Amino acid sequence: MVFENKVAVVTGGAQGIGKAIAAAFEAEGATVYIIDIQEGNWFVGDVSDKETLERFANEVIDKSGHVDYLINNALPMMKGIDECSFEEFQYALSVGVTAPFYLTKLFKPYFSDGASIINIASSRDRMSQPQTESYTAAKGGIAALTHALAVSLAGKARVNSISPGWIDTTGSEFSGPDAFQQPAGCVGKPSDIASMVLFLCSDKAGFITGENICIDGGMTKQMIYHGDHGWTLQ
Repeated sequence: MVFENKVAVVTGGAQGIGKAIAAAFEAEGATVYIIDIQEGNWFVGDVSDKETLERFANEVIDKSGHVDYLINNALPMMKGIDECSFEEFQYALSVGVTAPFYLTKLFKPYFSDGASIINIASSRDRMSQPQTESYTAAKGGIAALTHALAVSLAGKARVNSISPGWIDTTGSEFSGPDAFQQPAGCVGKPSDIASMVLFLCSDKAGFITGENICIDGGMTKQMIYHGDHGWTLQ
């Protein structure tokens, strides 16, 4: 029970990676507060809304009085330049960048000694597929926000980010090219991200702050050229 008597806040914790992170904290004894737009037995709300974030933060502090770990995981929409409107792009940035900034600001007076903030970015913060601008911009923003906050919160909280690659959240099994295109030979699982979150929040990571850790099975390290080792551009 490494995190007994600790308080963890997880945005977007109703499913997928966020759900795995929340469950991992609970399994180690932490009290976990979730905010998610989906209906459920957590705080239901849209993190793009300023007043919703304020109500959520007030509820957490009223109940627990402090925060040890803030995990900014809520998922921005993915739309590309051909279809994404101005309003949709702004919404993606509000979910992916503004909300993590504002929640950090709201909780700043209540962070315990040794507090840790983990921002969930994406390997798309460094590479792209076509028509992904809203999501990619939000993930690039939160990756940069991470090192800015790490410097501003020095001595108050450590701040790191994780950039997942292909993480399957459906429980599917992958074989063949889908699996082997990653140098690790498999598609990732939510537990791969949750394990790193708990490590970065632990005392074992006390000298790590302002860092981004890419967990993608080595995919972003693989140099790909047409005609090389069987890779082809269609």
